[in-house]
Amino acid sequence: MTLLNGRIEPVEIEEEIQRSYLDYAMSVIVGRALPDVRDGLKPVHRRILWSMLESGLRPDRPHRKAAWAVGEVVKKYHPHGLDAVYEALVRMAQDFSLRYPLVDPHGNFGSVDGDPPAAMRYTEARLAPIALEVLRDIEAETVDFVPNYDGHEQEPTVLPSRFPNLLVNGAGGIAVGMATNIPPQNLGEVIDAVVHYLDHPESKPKDLMKFIKGPDFPTGAAILGKQGITDAYTTGRGSIKVRAATTIEETAQGRQRIVVTELPYQVNKARLAEKIAELVRAGKLKDIADLRDESNRQGMRLVIELKRNANPHVVLNQLFKHTQLQESFGAIMLSLVDGVPRILNLAEMVGYYADHQVDVVTRRTQYELKKAEERDHIVQGLLIALQHLDAVIKIIRGSRDADEARTKLMKQFKLSEIQANHILDMPLRRLTRLAREELEQEHKDLLATIRRLKALLKDPKKIRTVIKDELAEIRKKHADPRRTQLRPDAGELDVEDLIAEEDVVITVTRAGYVKRQPIDAFRRQGRGGRGVRGANLKEEDVVSHVFTTTTHHWLLFFTTKGKVYRVKVHEVPEAGRTARGLYAANLPGVSITGDEKVSTVIDLKDYDEGAYLFFATKRGMVKKTPLPEYDSPRTGLTAVNLKPGDELMDVLLTNGKDEMILVSRKGQAIRFKEALVRPMGRATAGVIGMRLGEGDEVIAVGAASAGEELISVTQQGYGKRTPLKEYPTKGRGGKGVIGHSLTKKTGLLAGAFVGSKDQDMFVISSSGIVIRVAAGDIRRVGRASQGVRTMRVEEGAHVVALAPVIMQAELEEE
Repeated sequence: MTLLNGRIEPVEIEEEIQRSYLDYAMSVIVGRALPDVRDGLKPVHRRILWSMLESGLRPDRPHRKAAWAVGEVVKKYHPHGLDAVYEALVRMAQDFSLRYPLVDPHGNFGSVDGDPPAAMRYTEARLAPIALEVLRDIEAETVDFVPNYDGHEQEPTVLPSRFPNLLVNGAGGIAVGMATNIPPQNLGEVIDAVVHYLDHPESKPKDLMKFIKGPDFPTGAAILGKQGITDAYTTGRGSIKVRAATTIEETAQGRQRIVVTELPYQVNKARLAEKIAELVRAGKLKDIADLRDESNRQGMRLVIELKRNANPHVVLNQLFKHTQLQESFGAIMLSLVDGVPRILNLAEMVGYYADHQVDVVTRRTQYELKKAEERDHIVQGLLIALQHLDAVIKIIRGSRDADEARTKLMKQFKLSEIQANHILDMPLRRLTRLAREELEQEHKDLLATIRRLKALLKDPKKIRTVIKDELAEIRKKHADPRRTQLRPDAGELDVEDLIAEEDVVITVTRAGYVKRQPIDAFRRQGRGGRGVRGANLKEEDVVSHVFTTTTHHWLLFFTTKGKVYRVKVHEVPEAGRTARGLYAANLPGVSITGDEKVSTVIDLKDYDEGAYLFFATKRGMVKKTPLPEYDSPRTGLTAVNLKPGDELMDVLLTNGKDEMILVSRKGQAIRFKEALVRPMGRATAGVIGMRLGEGDEVIAVGAASAGEELISVTQQGYGKRTPLKEYPTKGRGGKGVIGHSLTKKTGLLAGAFVGSKDQDMFVISSSGIVIRVAAGDIRRVGRASQGVRTMRVEEGAHVVALAPVIMQAELEEE
């Protein structure tokens, strides 16, 4: 029920709640939470600035207690708590909150660490110089005034705002059912855009974006990419990615440190440091040794000390992913237009501001015209009095009082009451000849001013010219260089951005165990050395494959059954030199079952067009397939169709135009052009590459472009280098020529590859011993030679594999 005209009327409670809530919501939206598109201010900020101007707290006056300023606001205009008004005043004074602070503070007004300001009885404040531009011309009737909450004072409904404060300082607020979050921009850029709009009112957001490059936050930092800016400026909503400004320094001890000098907008530095410390304690950031804050009055300096072997770029990417060193600013360009909340694009926001300035300058011109006409009216009356001075004096002397003199003057000289009053108030010094000449000149000047002002009001283009000239003066006086840098966005952080790209050794055993080790875990040894223990293997297991790659490459696991699986190198767990490693079937995406084994593992950076995979099986079959056919997230793709009893032996990455060499267990070798093997689909068997003798099998395949020599090692450790020119190029499908002369002493061939004397190779025995040998230490001999001892194998053991070490630069550093 409700009381209406003294009577109680029944009212539906749903209707009453709805009406009351809507009233409350509109009160919050219009009277508290959202800024006006014209001056960019909420009511509390507008009242603070107006009250401080009215109280004389100008930039050229001494600071006064903030409590005094707050008290005046609450007393006259804002019937809310003192703390709420003080909080609003403090924010307008913080140089890390507003791009161009409107209040000049004195004392502790808070910090970027989240420290609260001192109590208002201790701090002092006055208007900042740029705040006078927001209030300029307010005395010239440029804006409307309304009664305050108790009807005893008048307050402005909007401020003249002679620069685009809403875009320059931004705004943030949460109303009922809506919110605004407008980023700050650079004053010079915004003024340039407004000037362009005044000349081209049809401008679109993209036209103005030639001037306004993007938000310019008071805390600096860097914006990544243009998409978020474009979305915000064209649609009114956008997510803008902001990243802290950092540098990498080297300490005297040779370690490196990351120094943070600028933070994303509204990020609390103290909380950021706490978050980093929590991540270090939780083990998510393992390469950080120390964290300290060295910030002072000269600027921010958050120092992150790294461990000795840490990669600073990887740590930075980890920090960007897990902390507020990288944040997204959700722009919502919502403001009040004629008291109604609207989401505006950049052109609409600039357009409403331009219209406001046209109205302000027009009203100021009308005010100045009115004042000029009023003054000229008075001057004309004074000049009439001076022209008839004797008569005026006679009338005044002959009058009984001022009222009679006024009436006689108005009647005889046809003057207005205002003119007559000024004649009566005119001092005697006005009777001099010089004073008369001054009045005559003033009259001429006033007439010229009146003509100018009337012409200005008749021509909108001239009004716009005045606005542009005044904006140019403000730009010259207050604009400063951009603080926030604009950088291209490299894309979303991938997991690889958090992992250092390092050279590693991948070891695969015949039983399917895989492990990853850093390349420097193996030291170079001379020919005939005994090596270091590479893995503790089961008696029935031996190392079958060793190769070098980087942690960012793909690993393609080809099995003896002709299947292929792929994983990233960094997904293979790192293990110690003597560890066995992880069973390949336990790697992500790998599902090896039954008697299926890993036959070959190759590393791949990406799936380039124009590249091929060249397959060779133990029974001499070969196949060539375009590489992109294997670019699939599916697991267990068929790589090659195998005949019964055959197994996949090796796979090479080629360009399709090379010459291929197949080497058999009994020392035979065949060389033929890759072009003789036509490209085939993924699920095909291929063609004959080499015809094998009884009990023989293919053990190696190589491309002639990989080097100038064929390097081979027997099961008893005898190795040799032979120039490739000694291996004649023949047709596909032959038996080949002798590639390595074998005896009982040398044993059968263990492995071979195409390389050069300038590279190293790994030689692996069945007992798990790995030796690293420089190929140049092995004698270069002919095709039919036995070679020299390369590795001394233990009794009962034999060489099972060898593999080249590719990274020569790293070896030279050793």
